[in-house]
Amino acid sequence: MVNTVKLNDFVIGGDKLTILAGPCAIESKDILFKTAEYLKKLTEELDINFVFKSSYDKANRSSISSYRGLGIEKGLELLSLVKKEFNVPIVTDIHESSQAEIAAEVADILQIPAFLCRQTDLLVAAAKTNKIINIKKGQFLAPQQMKSIANKVKESGNNKITITDRGVTFGYNNLVSDMRAIPIIQEMGYPVIFDATHSVQLPGGCGESSSGERKFVPILAKSAIAAGANGLFFEVHPNPDSALCDGPNMIDFAQAKEIFKICNEIFKLVK
Repeated sequence: MVNTVKLNDFVIGGDKLTILAGPCAIESKDILFKTAEYLKKLTEELDINFVFKSSYDKANRSSISSYRGLGIEKGLELLSLVKKEFNVPIVTDIHESSQAEIAAEVADILQIPAFLCRQTDLLVAAAKTNKIINIKKGQFLAPQQMKSIANKVKESGNNKITITDRGVTFGYNNLVSDMRAIPIIQEMGYPVIFDATHSVQLPGGCGESSSGERKFVPILAKSAIAAGANGLFFEVHPNPDSALCDGPNMIDFAQAKEIFKICNEIFKLVK
């Protein structure tokens, strides 16, 4: 049985679809506000639980010259403004143990990046904030291996855990999504969120940067909901082709509207 995780006035893992969405990395206040405003209105119209996502730092970029974000101080300042202006919960990544308490002052959910999901000190520090911890499953792991990882958070005194699947490494510069991972992880008791945009990423596909196949986002998102996922994760940008990070696999506002609507309908049918 999947346990629910309470967040403000809704639960993740309950009878309503939950969506975590927003720009990959924080680029500017204007882009953050435009995206948050649009997504809040859209999710309210569709009666979907919404958490706004963006990263103050993307520490695992392919190249040292790749855009990473505005940094923790300025980034959290802007996320705090979004939270107050639009009254939405916030999820953001942390990369080091020292960032956990600082980010927890703003974020409602602390996200553990896929490449860092086995870092014990990071998981323990995140757990001790008593925030919801969203662990992204590493591309190098089988779903069964998430049990011991989640236990690091649980045994540190925090039961508020969600797990996000984002595909597994498959050959060179490619990922594959195995929908069996969703029920396997749910059998451990955790709500599962499927990352529909990172799952179409082509790691290192452009040499010194990643590429992506945006056209496959809808089919993976719909498949994940049909397989019983409790929520979805999307990176959304007003103009993905001009984005400074993860542009090829992000979706724009029009695509978000279409995908959110049909995924919500499938979610209701599955329920």
